[in-house]
Amino acid sequence: MKSDTILTLNAGSSSIKFSIYSVADEPVQQVRGQVENLGPTARLIIEETNQAKRKIELGAADHMSALKAVLEHSKTILTDTPIAGIGHRIAHGGIDFTHPVQLTEVNLSKLHVLAPLAPLHQPHNLKVVAAAKAAFPEAMQIGCFDTSFHRDHPWVNDTFGLPRKYYDKGVRRYGFHGLSYDYITSELKKREPKLANGRVVIAHLGNGASMCAVNSGHSVASTMGFSALDGLPMGTRCGQLDPGVLLYLMDQENMSSDQISHLLYRESGLKGLSGMSNDMRELTASDKPEAKQALNYYAFRVRRELGAMTAVLGGIDAFIFCGGIGENSAPMRAQICEGMEWIGIDIDAAANDTNAFDIGISDTRVLVIPTDEERVMARATIELVKAA
Repeated sequence: MKSDTILTLNAGSSSIKFSIYSVADEPVQQVRGQVENLGPTARLIIEETNQAKRKIELGAADHMSALKAVLEHSKTILTDTPIAGIGHRIAHGGIDFTHPVQLTEVNLSKLHVLAPLAPLHQPHNLKVVAAAKAAFPEAMQIGCFDTSFHRDHPWVNDTFGLPRKYYDKGVRRYGFHGLSYDYITSELKKREPKLANGRVVIAHLGNGASMCAVNSGHSVASTMGFSALDGLPMGTRCGQLDPGVLLYLMDQENMSSDQISHLLYRESGLKGLSGMSNDMRELTASDKPEAKQALNYYAFRVRRELGAMTAVLGGIDAFIFCGGIGENSAPMRAQICEGMEWIGIDIDAAANDTNAFDIGISDTRVLVIPTDEERVMARATIELVKAA
């Protein structure tokens, strides 16, 4: 490697995260930051080792203007330090991309074709790649895919009840949040090796949300399917929906595909149910009955999917919370776990209130593990850069 410094870029639906690492046996994070609240009141937050956290108000910002701010500040921090590689989170890898790869023009062309399958993420992910290539032309660009972790699903968890030709064309269940699940399973191997070989349900709960059934470190089922809409309700996404609703919206409401896409991706979930916000903190603090109903629905759907994932695994040894909501919302964790004693889940209120690692007090372990998608990207980037 010509340099021992790498950068990771993670463009989500409502934020852009970045980290700068130095290369060692395990990547050492030197700087991390994110642009949060993309929209009218965006803010860039930067944390450097042994320095106070900096907050920079960006005002109105979309993904591209936020990325410009991230790259400008990254260059300021790096000064003359060259970047060996840049790891990118790519939402959809389709059938072919089962491992991290160098983002050559050929690979990028294939990934652009997949954009309709993840319209809220893939276009932003690929624009970030283009901007990073322009800003750091000497760096190797590496794609890390949210779908890769799930590519070993059994066929029955990978297909829909449609004519087989559609499965052959790629209409199948892909699953997402794979980088997060990859990190959580790696942490479990370090901290709880016996559990790592068992039956685990992981709940990645954030503005995007999904759950994954993991057996001996391998994904066997996910609540997300063909797109990032399926499964749990999310910040602004609907979650599982009867396909007949879409036919109704087209036939009776005369809605176009663009209008339906906007409704399902941006106006539904917690935001649509509450009529006020997609922010779990704001809803939890609210006295409005609509806010309570939205939270009740959210918790109900997590419990329902927890039962389904447990059935897929034939039992459960541990239930793990991660993601912004999963890691930080003690009230939501408590509401989700309430009444789940029948599968051995019960939690200690005091431990839960402090976001402790182990909050369970029954047969099934209940853990809270902060996820780190950027570290997974950094590990993959270092490996591929060294191999080049």
